[in-house]
Amino acid sequence: MPSLSSPVAASTTADLEAVKGRQQAAWSSGNYAVVGTTLQIVGELLAEACDLRTDERVLDVAAGNGNATLAAARRGCKVTSTDYVGTLLESGAERARAERLEVEFQTADAEALPFEANTFDAVLSTFGVMFTPDQDKAAAELLRVCRPGGRIGMANWTPDGFIGQLFKTLGRHVAPPAGVKPPSAWGTEARLIELFPRGVAKISTMPRVFNFRYRSAAHFVDVFRTWYGPTHKAFAALPADKAAALEADMLDLLTRLNRAGDASLVVPSEYLEVVVTRH
Repeated sequence: MPSLSSPVAASTTADLEAVKGRQQAAWSSGNYAVVGTTLQIVGELLAEACDLRTDERVLDVAAGNGNATLAAARRGCKVTSTDYVGTLLESGAERARAERLEVEFQTADAEALPFEANTFDAVLSTFGVMFTPDQDKAAAELLRVCRPGGRIGMANWTPDGFIGQLFKTLGRHVAPPAGVKPPSAWGTEARLIELFPRGVAKISTMPRVFNFRYRSAAHFVDVFRTWYGPTHKAFAALPADKAAALEADMLDLLTRLNRAGDASLVVPSEYLEVVVTRH
């Protein structure tokens, strides 16, 4: 069982650091906020699942443009919002200012959080920490900074949901990094039990669905190709013919999962809402 006072050491630190650098470049490309703001309801639901209370200390890890950050601040919490992409934190800060919410924003790596142990009443992450290359180290950090009896709340895409299938589609065209577990593993109870051992925490999960709503499959591809970092980078890495093949596969996936008919695009995407309670 890993100690709560120190992260789990990675056996392939150098490789994982290189992967992290490439991921950071990907999330810095495009503009995730264009997509991220559509996911705000997920942050609100997670704040309720964690039963956040006024004046509780809350940390949002890999916060992106701040969906969970804003949800916690709207409930009167004392929020620190972190990400390793500064431009995303700026987007979150702009949103907080617009609502006159007091939030502290700080650049931070989810695998090496710059906070003392047992600092926060609740630690949140919506579709963020799941993308860390060293999953065990990130989970250990979440546990370390959460106080005993505190909650760790996460929203993680599942392997079989739409986003999980989308990443598998991307992986058929641009090989994922070798030796790194897929981010969607965080969306399975089996992996969560490995990351948060029973002797350390209680794990509660609830499957939920977020509906992606766009004008058409082509509209979705255009938005994600332009603004969503991983998709943006995937298309940029491919020559024209292979990029066209990726686009065709994405359109096929979207068309198969679309429940709105020909008039629009509504694609349900399963995610796992997770609340880990520290003993």
